[in-house]
Amino acid sequence: MWIDLLGIYLNDHLAGATGARALARRAASNNARSSYGRFLARLAKEVDQDRESLLGIMRELEVGTDQLKVLGGWGAEKLGRLKLNGRLLGYSPLSRVVELEALLLGVRGKLGLWHTLRDIEHERPTLARFDLGELIRRAERQLEGLETHRRRAAAAAFG
Repeated sequence: MWIDLLGIYLNDHLAGATGARALARRAASNNARSSYGRFLARLAKEVDQDRESLLGIMRELEVGTDQLKVLGGWGAEKLGRLKLNGRLLGYSPLSRVVELEALLLGVRGKLGLWHTLRDIEHERPTLARFDLGELIRRAERQLEGLETHRRRAAAAAFG
């Protein structure tokens, strides 16, 4: 029974990672020429790598991919683009704040995923093939960078 629950859990995270990947790429593109660009480009690359790590873990645990959930994660990111940002057309300082906050939420969830997998590693020894400690450390670094940039973006937008 627990493997069924684990499969659902991992697919939920895969859906989130799919949306986060699209959001991170969009944020990096929208900010390529700004002082946020380098950080967001690196983050987008890492989010993609983390999603690939999750897919590898799912393969190792023989958990199938729920394509409907993946499509839902992708679609949710697309719908999120419709949020009003104070401008009729184009990118605004509010857009940046909202993107950074959404990415923060996603990375916090991903950090929980990595901790959960590390906690059950003794029951699923094949998880030892993945460096969950490094994935945790990377998510913590991502959170730190996102929070720094979010605070700066909020001050610029509302200050």
